[in-house]
Amino acid sequence: MKKLNKKNEIRKKPAYISRRQEVLNRLKFASSENIDSVFERFNSSSDGINESFIEKSRDLYGKNEVTYDKGDSLFKRIIAAFINPFTVILIALALVSTMTDIVWAKAGEEDPMTVIIIVTMVMISGILKFVQETRSGNAAENLLKMITTTTCVIRPSTAEKELPMDEVVVGDIIHLSAGDMVPADVRIFKSKDLFISQSALTGESVAVEKFSESSSKTHDSLTDTKNLAFMGSNVVSGSANAIIVATGDDTILGDMAKDISEDAIETSFEKGVNSVSWLLIKFMLIMVPIVFFINGITKGDWLEAGLFAISIAVGLTPEMLPMIVTTSLAKGAVTMSKKKTIIKNLNSIQNLGSMDILCTDKTGTITQDKVVLLYHLDIHGKEDFRVLRHAFLNSYYQTGLKNLMDIAIIDRTKKEKKDHPDLQGLSEKYNKIDEIPFDFERRRMSVVVENGKTQMITKGAVEEMISICSYVEFKGEVRELTIELKKYILNKVDKLNEDGMRVIAIAQKTNPSPVGEFSVKDESDMVLMGYLAFLDPPKESTASAIKALREHGVGVKVLTGDNDKVTRSVCRHVNIPSKKILLGSEVELMTDNELGDVAEKISVFAKLSPQQKARIIRVLRGKGHSVGYMGDGINDAAAMKASDVGISVDTAVDIAKESADVILLEKDLMVLEEGIVEGRKTYANMIKYIKMTASSNFGNVFSVLIASAFLPFLPMLSIHLILLNLIYDLSCTAIPWDNVDKEFLKIPRKWDATSIGKFMVWFGPTSSIFDITTYLLMYFIICPAMTGGLLFSQISDPATQAAYIAIFQAGWFVESMWSQTLVIHMIRTPKVPFIQSRASLPVMILTFTGIAVLTTIPFTEFGKSIGLLPLSGAYFIWLAVTIVAYMLLVTLFKRKFIRKYGELL
Repeated sequence: MKKLNKKNEIRKKPAYISRRQEVLNRLKFASSENIDSVFERFNSSSDGINESFIEKSRDLYGKNEVTYDKGDSLFKRIIAAFINPFTVILIALALVSTMTDIVWAKAGEEDPMTVIIIVTMVMISGILKFVQETRSGNAAENLLKMITTTTCVIRPSTAEKELPMDEVVVGDIIHLSAGDMVPADVRIFKSKDLFISQSALTGESVAVEKFSESSSKTHDSLTDTKNLAFMGSNVVSGSANAIIVATGDDTILGDMAKDISEDAIETSFEKGVNSVSWLLIKFMLIMVPIVFFINGITKGDWLEAGLFAISIAVGLTPEMLPMIVTTSLAKGAVTMSKKKTIIKNLNSIQNLGSMDILCTDKTGTITQDKVVLLYHLDIHGKEDFRVLRHAFLNSYYQTGLKNLMDIAIIDRTKKEKKDHPDLQGLSEKYNKIDEIPFDFERRRMSVVVENGKTQMITKGAVEEMISICSYVEFKGEVRELTIELKKYILNKVDKLNEDGMRVIAIAQKTNPSPVGEFSVKDESDMVLMGYLAFLDPPKESTASAIKALREHGVGVKVLTGDNDKVTRSVCRHVNIPSKKILLGSEVELMTDNELGDVAEKISVFAKLSPQQKARIIRVLRGKGHSVGYMGDGINDAAAMKASDVGISVDTAVDIAKESADVILLEKDLMVLEEGIVEGRKTYANMIKYIKMTASSNFGNVFSVLIASAFLPFLPMLSIHLILLNLIYDLSCTAIPWDNVDKEFLKIPRKWDATSIGKFMVWFGPTSSIFDITTYLLMYFIICPAMTGGLLFSQISDPATQAAYIAIFQAGWFVESMWSQTLVIHMIRTPKVPFIQSRASLPVMILTFTGIAVLTTIPFTEFGKSIGLLPLSGAYFIWLAVTIVAYMLLVTLFKRKFIRKYGELL
């Protein structure tokens, strides 16, 4: 064991150097310095850290734990479910109503009905939202399971020992072998045939080779450093000893986790709902005082005016909006769960619908995330099954860990042997004699087999293979490998590389040295046979899914850490424009404005860091786009957090799953297309309720203002308004299950508060026209006909006056429900209702049930108890004429509105 300098102490960091910069300096030092200097720096040796420094190291450099957002507490989730702008208003109104209707009411006149109705609305909305979001949240995987695994640690007292990852410290020596996860950021000082997959960090599908030698070479990305390995990556093949240099939050993975632990951005859905909420609140704050003062001045009863103003406030508040929104979202989540999709965050359903750009990682999303042998070619680039046969013998008989390319060769041979007898029975026909394993200096491996003759078969990197070949199979003949032929071969290989393929060469040699004398020296004077071209191919469904997304107005952009050649090839196969590719190095030189302009035009970005991915998402959102991001690696987590809706898969790393709003149980873009359609249905039904309710309530208030100014009594009592509002809202609870016109689903939909304001101004006063005709009808015709033929001002008997008022209020009570409810069917679609576009059966049943229930209330004892009296048959004839005229006028206004603004909803 190397002796440690007793005077050596763990060095303290200067206070002026940031934590992140200090870690980067530490990693660069470990990479560039010789291993003895690294050992000395961290009080360690090849036999392990000096055990007296373990706790000191942990205190200085921190525990090997990644901190992350563990989600809101139960209390916070309950508060979030019950507190929103509308419920706050309703709770305030309930408190005021409690004081006026119960506490300050005269003995025997206490009326808790208004309070009960308001509290019921708040409870239904909050409970439903809390239950649905809790269920969806529980379906997601727990975060960072990788941190609970163990790693092989070398310490002087125990030699090798498996310890939990969170117990290792900076300076610990670890042993890595195939299948291990790298527990921290480490410097490799001893390695053999070491391949490490960094796809979760960088997005590159092909494992990278790592070495133990010191290197002062600088790289564009730290992950490209050949003697460093990083937490979250895993060993594909080979083995290594390494010293831990950074732990926990100081690792590359930990730095990414910090990015995603920040507060979530406000998505387009949240912005939209908030803008709508405040629009309605501002409208209410303007209208309610006006109603209060007009009634107080004209009627002289300020307490009654106050109660009426409260009922107007309740009427103006779409109190069922939280419930309608949550029910719509929950219904969408249930629908998607049947399609192997978990919706973690209910709001993400609508965000899917509003998405007009989908940014996606390449590996495993567009591609199959596996290496496939695409071509087995002779020197001229023509398919050659003899090349495949020799490649199979080399891959099948080698005894080292078979890498992805070996597996791809064996799988392709098994697939082809049915149609090619030469490929059948190879494992029985040949006997293995010897082999030379792969190493990074030679970059090739050889197998010697025997089948009547002894033959050495070698495969490896093209340049290395050319260097050991003296001959080549050219046009069916074995020729000397000349400089011209080398150029010819490299030109063919370059073309394959341009298509994004990884190419290796295969060569053979007959009768090498006898058994026992076989060595690396025999890898000479070989005959080059051809090439093997590998690719991570696109999924079969990708091209059709991208086409379907475009048909629904969603552009697809690829953001990958992989190289541009591979990316261009894959994108070409799935019809994503890739003539111009923007690289991470180019992104770094652009301002946000410049990047935003370019990002809108370009579809493919390559060699990106995680932070660059997130930046591209942010600038696209800054341009007014609703952006989704789909990925499954640690390197995708920050981009998902920056997007309106983050999408991942159940096989993704834990940080990616935690960052995602939507988790697919299958990596398939076609499922996303279904989610987008479902999101647009959700939006359509929510906006139906908001626009219909807001315009209807506005119309009612407008009518009340006119009536309050001219009528000698209130057109409707506060209990009537609240009851009308409750029955109407209950009839709207089926709207989440309503049908949506196919034409509406073709383009992305965003929340726009200004469109709701326009809708209110156009359609609210339309209903007021017929409210006013109903006032005139009731005041001058129906009420006099039912109370002795006199107008209200001519009646002196209080009992007759009370009957006059009760009949008037019953008439407007019923007409309001008919017009308010039937207009749902009129403005839920730009088409002709009931003929070209029909509401769903639940909507039909509830709306007409609501009309029936409210129409019968004046004829019941309950109606009498709240101040209503039965209506005459003549009233219903006039009501039918009024409703038909109203529907015709709404149809006319609807067409004009669409011509002016382009759409109805």
